[in-house]
Amino acid sequence: RVKTSPAHPGAAASDAHGVYQLAVLLTELDGEDEASGLLGADALYRLGRLDDARAALLVALSRRPLAAPVLARLALLQLRRGLFHDAQQLVKKLVQSGDTACLQPTLDVFSHEDRQLLRDHCHAQALAILRARPTGAEGAAHTREAIAYLSLAIFAAGSPAVESLLIRARCYGLLGQKKTAMFDFNSVLRAEPENVQALCGRALLLLALDRQKEAVDDILSALKLDRRTAVPEIRSLKPEAQALLTRGLSSRCRALLSQGPDTRAPLSDKDAQGLIAAGEALIEIDGGQLSWYILLADVLTAAGSYEEAGACLQRAPHASPPAAAETARWGVLRLKQGHMAAAARDLRCLAETDAQELGFLLQLLEAPERQSLTQAAAREAHALLNAGQPGQALGYCSLAVLTGGSDARHLRLRATCLAELQEFERALEDLDRVLREDVRDRDVPMQVEDLCSRGRLLLSLGDEARAAGAFAQALKLAPSLAQSSLWERPGRDPAAHVFLHLGQACLGEQRYPEAWTAAENGLLVDPAHSGLKRLKARVRREAALGCRLH
Repeated sequence: RVKTSPAHPGAAASDAHGVYQLAVLLTELDGEDEASGLLGADALYRLGRLDDARAALLVALSRRPLAAPVLARLALLQLRRGLFHDAQQLVKKLVQSGDTACLQPTLDVFSHEDRQLLRDHCHAQALAILRARPTGAEGAAHTREAIAYLSLAIFAAGSPAVESLLIRARCYGLLGQKKTAMFDFNSVLRAEPENVQALCGRALLLLALDRQKEAVDDILSALKLDRRTAVPEIRSLKPEAQALLTRGLSSRCRALLSQGPDTRAPLSDKDAQGLIAAGEALIEIDGGQLSWYILLADVLTAAGSYEEAGACLQRAPHASPPAAAETARWGVLRLKQGHMAAAARDLRCLAETDAQELGFLLQLLEAPERQSLTQAAAREAHALLNAGQPGQALGYCSLAVLTGGSDARHLRLRATCLAELQEFERALEDLDRVLREDVRDRDVPMQVEDLCSRGRLLLSLGDEARAAGAFAQALKLAPSLAQSSLWERPGRDPAAHVFLHLGQACLGEQRYPEAWTAAENGLLVDPAHSGLKRLKARVRREAALGCRLH
């Protein structure tokens, strides 16, 4: 095979002349040998004798009208001569033959310029077929025909024909040949890793193949590179697929933002630009959805662009009353400006209704900011409780618990608030957390008060037996402190009656040691209680038959 050498054109011509003489000799030996005839035609092409080359090819074509190697060479020569109609007829026959195995060695003979003529012709023809493509089964046939022309264009180009590969990939996608389409998109991305159309196309295929994470990766990369190109690609999806992709994109952005300042380095400019592009794209896709504005505001806040975040919230569609999620974002911005009381007011709305969302927002704060917010929330909660407004105080109490890492002080504060609101079960849960976590601190007076409070809550829930257990623990830990607390609430007589009822129940079941202990604990609360004294005497009598009580 003779190849042109730009450095030694004379040598190349001499080689072509030698090949031609050899081809003539071979043809004389066997006039029916098609390969010898094609070799001679190729040599004539190299020597610039295009008319002679065409004549030789016409002879070969007369013997085998659908010979792909002959059709390809003749089409190239006709394009070179500007005979586009004749060239198209030859290319059409080549496409219909379906024989492309010969193309690579055939095209290697021709110059880059002539190959580009064939590439451009085939690419344009494919586009014309696709523009005229009808719907239904006939449309699928047109698509397959366009693929054949695009394949010729890709062969002719030699180097990666990015435009033809992109269109062919979409054609394969239309025919449902997802893996073949993926191959073409990957070919483009190997040649041009930042090709936005290929990234978007591959993302849509990955989505169809249930590979959502990879699809979101590609779309995010595409948005970073060129949002204006990527957004129409997303909009072209069916509503269900579009929703799947936008939700995945939103989740990815939130996941990146959730890596709080304590666990990651601050957002780099490049990462911030990518997340901002994603947020802006989501708004472009569906400007009526508040959550996309909120997401972009979160990204801008994380990037330190507080004014832009505020402007984004101003542009958002507003509900009446404002959504808690939106109000909370204003709270974060006020906190960033140093207005802690206002920040606590706006953030408390999530503390009771959506602790998970509040937790996400807290990831956007530095540790000193969270500490200041905790202090502001606790101050406001105390003030409202003192003013007799437990309903208003509850949100602040919960905000202090969540921002302060479930500190025992804030759990006690919320338990007090919940008890005033008669939400006794929730209050009990908070106190139980305190008692589980605070036992290591060995603050005896506080533990005694917590146990007494636990007993009072259990009484409010009608569980006298467990209430007596909590009171007994407090009396064992520090009798005098427990007495003082129980005399204050629920009072000396009510507390003594709790033990009396427990003792009587134990006696009825002949559980004498437990009845004795209940009576003794009750007498610690009220030493003069006649009912407890009688209970103790009765337990002694009934257990006199060898039962050792102490």
